[in-house]
Parts: sequence; structure tokens; C-alpha cells
Amino acid sequence: MKSNSNYLLFRKRILPLSLLFVCSICFAQTKVEQIDKLISMYKAYGKFNGSVLVSNQGKVIYKKGFGMANMEWDIANQPNTKHRLGSITKQFTAMLILQLAAEGKLDLQEPITKYLPDYPKESGDKITTHHLLTHTSGIPNYTAFPKFFQEESRNPYTPDEFVKKFQDKPLDFSPGEKFNYSNSGYFLLGVIIEKLSGKTYEQMLHDKIFIPLKMNESGYDNHRDILKNRATGYQKSGNKLINSNYLDMSIPYAAGSMYSTVEDLYKWDQALYTNTILPKAYMDLYFKPYISAFGNNHYAYGWGVGYSKIGKSTDSIYTIGHGGGINGFNTNISRTPSDKSLVVLLNNTGGAPLNQITNAIRGILYDKDYNLPKKPVAKELLGVIENKGINAGIAHYNVIKDSEAYDLNEREMNEIGYQLMGAGKVDEAAKVFKLNIDAFPKSSNVYDSYAEALMNLGKNDLAIENYRKSVELNPNNQSAIEHLKKLGADISDLVKEVIVPEDILETYLGKFELMPGFIITITREGRQLKAQATGQPVFDVFPKSNHVFYFKVVEAQLTFNKNEAEVVDSVTLLQGGREITGKRLEE
Repeated sequence: MKSNSNYLLFRKRILPLSLLFVCSICFAQTKVEQIDKLISMYKAYGKFNGSVLVSNQGKVIYKKGFGMANMEWDIANQPNTKHRLGSITKQFTAMLILQLAAEGKLDLQEPITKYLPDYPKESGDKITTHHLLTHTSGIPNYTAFPKFFQEESRNPYTPDEFVKKFQDKPLDFSPGEKFNYSNSGYFLLGVIIEKLSGKTYEQMLHDKIFIPLKMNESGYDNHRDILKNRATGYQKSGNKLINSNYLDMSIPYAAGSMYSTVEDLYKWDQALYTNTILPKAYMDLYFKPYISAFGNNHYAYGWGVGYSKIGKSTDSIYTIGHGGGINGFNTNISRTPSDKSLVVLLNNTGGAPLNQITNAIRGILYDKDYNLPKKPVAKELLGVIENKGINAGIAHYNVIKDSEAYDLNEREMNEIGYQLMGAGKVDEAAKVFKLNIDAFPKSSNVYDSYAEALMNLGKNDLAIENYRKSVELNPNNQSAIEHLKKLGADISDLVKEVIVPEDILETYLGKFELMPGFIITITREGRQLKAQATGQPVFDVFPKSNHVFYFKVVEAQLTFNKNEAEVVDSVTLLQGGREITGKRLEE
């Protein structure tokens, strides 16, 4: 950086001012063109559909909409399109809490029962507002409850009614002990805001943030409201998009109920460099790193803070940001305080790789190499199958599957298989699932999907063989076990308990770096081994053998590896048919 600075000073001495001005414009245009090409490629490959804003040195250099805000009426996304934000809402909730603290209405270190006297005292007397803000309360996360989305997410609740859904559940851990992302904690913060202010959470957002900052295109997303420029949320089904599942917005509440635009979020970003709505002392508390949450990164109040990679380089830069995901939408905001740059991505088709896109844009801003997206193998395969048949599709697949220009993704292949099966093309689906097995032979899910297609084709012996293989790879696959029972298969050898001695478990504790900035931390409580990956909650892992453990919440497993000295020095993560090995970090 120093040598670049000297080079620019030297150039200034010998070039005419007019030429410098022209070169400056060309330089800026090059970055804009690169950003536009990047996002256009993600859009062309079906991996982004939404609104984008990028600022540098505090000035907007790029803003644009991609794809459709409403596909039924062909209404395009624009910079002023209103998207649901999901968990980006949390930073606004945290701001309201700090405003109340600055006004002397709340002490961040007092038990929450001081403000919520009806909350169970057994846990509430131990939990502070600070614990809620930093996801360290131990309150179980309601969106992770079994069948929550199937049974609860469509129902309207008042805040007080919904708190009863989680307030009596045992804490996951003692308050302050560790980080575990919990929407329940931020839901409670909304209730505290209402109790102390005498206003609704929605009204407080308007009065204390949106009106002062002139964020006129932001609000609490009520289904009943007629809202101009509101995007519709969609979700993927194979190569197609369908309307996302309905969600009553009383459920996300203070944890994820907001809508906004990229333009309004730029206003928000700029205001956070001032003390317009919060005194400096509390603004410092707002962004302070409190607890390790994402490997080497930390969680502040409603923000993730720490160092983020710049493109493909090994360089990193300090950022403040947060992502969000809610039915039909996923979102990301990333701020770089050192030079006041900002990346905002609001997507209304769910599941877009926004962290990858943000990383690439950061590479563009800082003149580093970055990755461009690749064509999805699955999407192209399905297109050929639909137009020319399964044999032509398989032939084309074999040509492109190993190409550097294409991305072979297990989940996407699985989705098009189910799309074919849903269209009654079960034989074609089975052949796609078999391709997926050949590509990802260590994934439990590919065998499960293939077995389902075989069962539908009446090939029960082959279905049993593949369901058994799925359970061997993932002993928690209860669905496969139930299918095996229905098919009359003997499963006595598949259902067994493995107990690993505590002295062996002890050798697995520590941190393992799978990729730069992506770390798995292994801890234990008694015989229960626990794993926390960068940016994820803590999950229990269960033994398949003394050195292989599996997750029940996702299809993944960990294998602990020893070196020649018989010391555990690495761990291998198997997920989505791919293996990544990470070395143990020195404590």
C-alpha cells in the first residue's frame, strides 16, 4: 500500500491535471464495470435476483436491480425495491435498546426480570439484556424447534403470547458461558422495548430511527399493508422458482421483521458514522466485540465484527456486517469502517451465495483477484434432459462435469432429480440420482434419494441396498430407517449405540482451521462432544466410532486424524459429498 501511495504522488507531479481527472474516471468506471459483470453473471446463472448497492469512501459508486421483484407481473427489481431483511433487523433492535439505555430507562447488566416481571425467575434472574444482545443468554432458539415452521410459522401471535413458546424451556447453557445464535433472545428484546417505551416495536422503529434518518422506504413488514415497490419472495424448486411459504410476520418480530431498500440501508450506514441517533459512548458499546462467535471473529450488539477476506488473496480487512434469511429472501450488509465502503445485497429468491458475492466485490474494490461464478451443471443438465431426453443429458453431463467453467453441486443435482420425479419422470430421476452418487459417493443424502426413486420404480432390493448405505453414512437418517422397516429389511445391525471413552474425547478438544477464517471449535460436556463452525451455532455431534462423529441437524460428519506420533492433529469435515481437512490450531 505504501509503494502504491508513493507511485500516485509521483504521477501527480508529472501529469497534467486534466489527464489525471480523466484517468480517475476511467479507474472508477473499471470497478463499476467489474461489479456489473460479476452480478450479471450471478444473475445469468440463477444465483442472484435482487438489488445491489456498493459505496466506496462513503460515496455510492454502484446501485442496480437484477431480475424480477414480481415475476407474475414482470416487475423488475430496482434500487428502491423493498425487500424483507430477516436478521439484519437485529442491528435495529439493538440500536433501540441502546437508545433506551442512553436515556437511563434500562441497565444492560440488570436481570431481564426487572423489565419483564412475568418472565420465569429461575432463568430470567440470571439473564441480562447484554446476554440477549450478544446471543449468550442460553435461551433455546425457537426457529430450531422441531416442526416449528410446519406447525407455528403461519399463526399470528402477540409478543406476550409467543414468549410463552420458549420461556419455560431449560437453558442450553449458563448465561454468559458461550455464544449460541438465538432468535428468541432478540424476540425478548422487542418485548422489553415495548414495555419500557409504552409503544409498539414497530412504532419505536419509526419514531427513533426511520424518521430521524429519513429512511422513508423502511418499516415493519405487515402482510395486511399495501406496500408500494414490495418484492415478492420466491424459493427454488429444481430449475424453477415457486412462491415462498407464507410466514406470519409476528413470528420474526424484533429478530427479523423489517423491510428496507439498498438506498435506505446506505442512509443507515452513513448515519452510523455519526452520533445523530446515539451518543458516542453508546455507539462504542454498539460495535464493541464481545464474544468469539465466528472463529476469529466476534459478535457485538446485532453485528458480526472482525476480519474478512478480500477476494482470492490472503489479505483481510476489518468489517462490520450481518446476514439475514427469511422465507423467500436472503440479505447481507457489510461495512468497512477504515474507508467507509459498503456492500448491500438484497435477494428475493432465497439461498443466493451472498458472502461469495460480497467477497468478490471486496476484491474489486481493493484491486485483488476474485472468483467469478461458474455455470451450474445441474441447471444445464436438466435443460438438455427436457429438450433432448435423458441419454443426451447424461452424455452432455459427462462432457461438462469436470470443466473449470462449470460448478457441480450435490444439492442442485438432488433438486433437479426431485423435480423430474415430481413430473412423473421417475426413471430419469433415478438416473440423475445415480450420477450424483458417482460424483459424491460419501454423501448419505444421494443414496437416500436414489433409493426413493428405486422404491417408486418397484426395485425394492436395490432400494434396500441404497437406504442401508445412506444409514451407514448417516446413522441419524431416521427417514431411511423407516423406509427400510416398511420394505421388510433387517436393521438390527444399523441401530446401535457407540460410547467413546472420555479420555479419547479429551484428545479432540480444540480449534481446527478448515479454510482461512473458517474454524471448527470442538468442546464437550461430559461424554457429549460439541462442534461450532465459523458463523454457526454450537451443535452436538454423535459417535459412529471412536474417531468418526456425525451431526443430527445437518448431513455432515467429522473424522479426527492422528499423525505418526499418534496425536490428533487434524479433522476432516465431510459434507455435501466433499471432504475438507483442517489442521489443529495451537492454543
